[in-house]
Amino acid sequence: MDKKRVQKILDSLDEVYGKFYVCYLNYSKPYELLIATMLSAQCTDARVNMVTEELFKKYTSLKAFAEVPIKELEIAIHSTGFYHNKAKNIKACANELIHLYGEEIPEDIESLIKLSGVGRKTANVVRGHIYHSPSVAVDTHVKRISLKLALVKSEDPVKIEFELMKILPEQHWLRYNTQIIAHGRTVCTARSPKCESCCLLTYCPWGLKSRLEILEEKA
Repeated sequence: MDKKRVQKILDSLDEVYGKFYVCYLNYSKPYELLIATMLSAQCTDARVNMVTEELFKKYTSLKAFAEVPIKELEIAIHSTGFYHNKAKNIKACANELIHLYGEEIPEDIESLIKLSGVGRKTANVVRGHIYHSPSVAVDTHVKRISLKLALVKSEDPVKIEFELMKILPEQHWLRYNTQIIAHGRTVCTARSPKCESCCLLTYCPWGLKSRLEILEEKA
């Protein structure tokens, strides 16, 4: 991997999106971020924030989530999709945090991914935003755009995580995720990417090929 090319991509992201990382999920307590991230699987952050606005007002502690009847929780989170599994995992996870960790969220990824319903992406989001631990969270935007930029070769999220950890400077791990999310929502959208206005076009094999094909069609 060309380190200079990687750095130019990161510099461009910094210039457009800033050198800070943001969380697009609303929360006020660490466990709320964990639950919100679990709900965000196959669901938009905007929808999750709509649901959790009422959810976190109604259930104000891990104990409340551990004790809520499963059907009641399913109704509360229904619009996030996959609500049967999400409700089951949230209740189980709340119980595990209470009985195994004294209601604290563990920082190390190995402990986090042992919690019900918590995969590496969720674990890395929590580690990054709660503990500010260098982490690479691979969501659909990161996967799609990293592949377009030819920064990674695999389509498996776990393998992508480790590929990115090898080529990205550790200080950029956290903000790469949030920068790419912003880029994926506004410019490099899944259905109609705006390649002509993309700050990364010069470094994007997929985008350059796409633009060339359009020009050839017009010729």
